[in-house]
Amino acid sequence: MEGFGEVAEMIRIRPFDKKDWTSLWRIIEPVFRAGETYPCSPDITEEEAWKVWVEAPLATYVAVNEETDVLGTYYIKPNQPALGGHVCNCGYIVSENARRRGIATLMCRDSQQRALSEGFLAMQYNLVVSTNEVALRLWKRNGFHVVGMLPKAFRHRRFGFVDALVMYKLLEP
Repeated sequence: MEGFGEVAEMIRIRPFDKKDWTSLWRIIEPVFRAGETYPCSPDITEEEAWKVWVEAPLATYVAVNEETDVLGTYYIKPNQPALGGHVCNCGYIVSENARRRGIATLMCRDSQQRALSEGFLAMQYNLVVSTNEVALRLWKRNGFHVVGMLPKAFRHRRFGFVDALVMYKLLEP
């Protein structure tokens, strides 16, 4: 992908395989436990996390390097059932040691392409924590717009109640 030099050449995004779970859990567990970006309980069990990240979504993907180390993951699912099912929702997590290398951007762009191929017309992020400045910049850079603000909708582990944003993008073929 343009603008990422060698990172894009070295990273491949593929569907999640059950054998990836141990690596994936090592990536998502500290993020859930931190209580700063996802609404899952910081005390979430591994089994509950499996349901949230693998069972509930339409599909789960992993970003891997040339050595097939899992560096990041995302899921895609309908944001709402039936008459709202043409809008998808995604969640993304990059391994702490792989951040700031363009992997989240690659996953965001990949998810949009896959969403289109699955028949989704738009993508919506329901609860972007206002203190998550890195994610906000990333989503805006990738064409998402803030369409709503939910006052004190997220109970941040360090900052208490903070605002959350709803972000939306119409997908273009």
